[in-house]
Amino acid sequence: MANQKGGVGKTTTTVSLGGVLSQWGLRTLLVDIDPHGSLTSYFRYDPDALEESVYSLFRAVAQNQQLDPLSLIHPTGTEGLDLMPAEMALATLDRQAGKLEGMGLVIKQALNRLQSRYDHVILDCPPILGVLMINALAACERLIIPVQTEFLALKGLERMLHTLEMVTKSRHLPLPYLIVPTMFDRRTRASIDSLRVMRESYPGRIWHGLIPVDTLFREASKAGIPPALFAPQSRGLMAYEKLSQDLLSEHEPIAQAGAGS
Repeated sequence: MANQKGGVGKTTTTVSLGGVLSQWGLRTLLVDIDPHGSLTSYFRYDPDALEESVYSLFRAVAQNQQLDPLSLIHPTGTEGLDLMPAEMALATLDRQAGKLEGMGLVIKQALNRLQSRYDHVILDCPPILGVLMINALAACERLIIPVQTEFLALKGLERMLHTLEMVTKSRHLPLPYLIVPTMFDRRTRASIDSLRVMRESYPGRIWHGLIPVDTLFREASKAGIPPALFAPQSRGLMAYEKLSQDLLSEHEPIAQAGAGS
């Protein structure tokens, strides 16, 4: 889950999809690799106080130590939904990584060791290009790009797609991706116009649905409960259920990075 602009709904989308998948009986792991720790805070863990987190994986590699990633798993309070939390120390990784080898595949190697335990893993990325996003793009099988339906968010989308092109060249393998319009408010001209521009600019690369503005997302976050449990009948959650169905379907057309427009 990535976009090089903050506030576009990455964490809400991560929690919402994770909650839906777990309610469908699919074992799901959420991984917070954003130093701000919004996903971690959602489930009432303090990114400033954690002793074990995603950062522990990078510290182990730097110190040439072995670490079982299973020891970093935290419960969310929802059956079938686990969390690997973040801590603020992740913000120091870009400064450290230039001096160390093997930092670009830390997340991928850890998730490989957890493969038999989970059906799906969702990574919530920081909004900047750095070692953490590089780790996520190297590890993932599919990129979801939430984009708020307002014009400033379109610039973040452009930067994200440019980053994706660079990463695709280095990994020598196309990365499927899907643009997901979020926070759509049909009462505002800005939402309507920006959605139209997105659909015209990225045909075949944008999800056919949209995620509406829904105050129940905020209420679910306040309660620390995934929307799938907090407000299963809300219009926002029903949109995420449709997105989940489409992502799991073999027939959903997912664009390939580097494909022609």
